[in-house]
Amino acid sequence: MFDEKSYSLKMAKTIDVFTKELSSLRTGRANASMLDLIKVDVYGQLMPINQVGSITTPEPRMINIQVWDQNNVSLIDSAIKKSELGLNPQIDGQLIRLPVPELNEERRTELKKIIKSMGEKCKISIRNIRRDANEDLKKLLKSKEISEDDEKSFEKKIQVITDNHVSIIDEKVTSKEKEIMTI
Repeated sequence: MFDEKSYSLKMAKTIDVFTKELSSLRTGRANASMLDLIKVDVYGQLMPINQVGSITTPEPRMINIQVWDQNNVSLIDSAIKKSELGLNPQIDGQLIRLPVPELNEERRTELKKIIKSMGEKCKISIRNIRRDANEDLKKLLKSKEISEDDEKSFEKKIQVITDNHVSIIDEKVTSKEKEIMTI
């Protein structure tokens, strides 16, 4: 039998990933999750910064990274410089300070484009899940496990689930754009 819940869960997971990506965007306010997507090549593997040091935000426009191993300071420094965050690390022994500059108009516009494209990629993933669901329905219909009426009914349910998830993405995109423009 066909189970639309599994597809709904896949779509929800896609939105979770999208939400995490959104929270890693720099909005002019210091946020430890901005560093989540940056990986550092240490001990022969890529690791997130929070696994090689403690991240704190002592002020609204400052992120501190207390690096546990002195040898990793320069590696973290170069990983941050290579990232698209546009942050300039200041090193003080095993402490890396990251001042978060105000967003200028040009950077805000650039961020809006990035957010829109991230949202679009997420919507494409959601639609791909819908396509997989519809293909599974066609297979079930062909093997006579479900009737044509069941297929139409499930297709409608999948479409409703898809529309709901797409509107959640739109809300998140709009809300993140507002956050960027109001700072």
